Amino acid sequence: MRALIIGGTGLISAGITRLLLERGDEVAHYNRGHRSQEFEGRVETVTGDRYAHTAFEAQAAELPTFDCVLDMIGYAPEDAKSLLRAFGGKTGHLIFCSTVDVYARPASSYPIKESESFNPTAWDYAQKKAVCERLLWAWHEREQHPFTVIRPVHTYSDEGAVLHTFGGGSYHLYRLRKGKPIVVHGDGSSLWSSVHRDDAAVAFVNALGNPVTFGKSYHLPSDECVTWNQYHALVAQGIGAPSPDLVHIPIDLLYPMDRRAYITSINFQYNNCFDPAAAKADLGYRYTVSIAEGAKRIYTHLAESGRIQNCGEVKQDDRILAAWAQARANMSQQLSDLSV
Repeated sequence: MRALIIGGTGLISAGITRLLLERGDEVAHYNRGHRSQEFEGRVETVTGDRYAHTAFEAQAAELPTFDCVLDMIGYAPEDAKSLLRAFGGKTGHLIFCSTVDVYARPASSYPIKESESFNPTAWDYAQKKAVCERLLWAWHEREQHPFTVIRPVHTYSDEGAVLHTFGGGSYHLYRLRKGKPIVVHGDGSSLWSSVHRDDAAVAFVNALGNPVTFGKSYHLPSDECVTWNQYHALVAQGIGAPSPDLVHIPIDLLYPMDRRAYITSINFQYNNCFDPAAAKADLGYRYTVSIAEGAKRIYTHLAESGRIQNCGEVKQDDRILAAWAQARANMSQQLSDLSV
């Protein structure tokens, strides 16, 4: 197998590259060459800017034909059009890395299946990925060329971050370890799914040149579809922290108070629960790294590299918690006065 990865050194791409090299495939990367040292001498790196479409297509014209081309970083509709001009007729199999965020939220049913309609929330990334998919699927239907879409859920590595209502700052782990209160959006009952990069990479590799995958799309979700309350409890368990003290605050109050909650307003507040059946059947996909184990790995890596931020350096969480406590006290008093 001779494969070209557009990207190649990013989160999932690096995992894919390692697996392909381990099984003896020929691997080439197309990227800007900024992070190619890890695979130097083992992969062919074609240096260029994937988003400079004219130059990208000119370089593609000079390359040999690949058995499979994986576009891991296509984002905008013009990227998809350029991909087709560059490799639409120059590969045995084209794979596009999309996202589960292309789906309508809330979904029509759960767990979300690959047939769920597209209608992403007001998030530029998700909306553009959805347009890319529509363009690529139209090409596939017209040309009947081998094509596959893979839609990972939130994917992380040992060097990544543990998520929370305000994003992924490592100070959150410090708060958990110290037993300090944790802000949780809503009532903490919306569902979440994350997957380790190594598990996702296996599915991508098994899709390469696999005729079963032609004309299909796949989710790569967690087997642990848990509430955010459960997620924080599992993270605490994984990092050796006490049972977390969770403070629930409505998202319509949180986001106006703190723009760090943007990702929560457009994503985390919705149920993220996806059906892995197709990926398990066709791609040999398996979920092997649990939430607790993943959190443990991240915490260990950050602690060993001295990169866990002291939560005392991030004052906003405590300010929000204090404001919420005061608001609850005021409301309780007002309701008590009404009952007199």
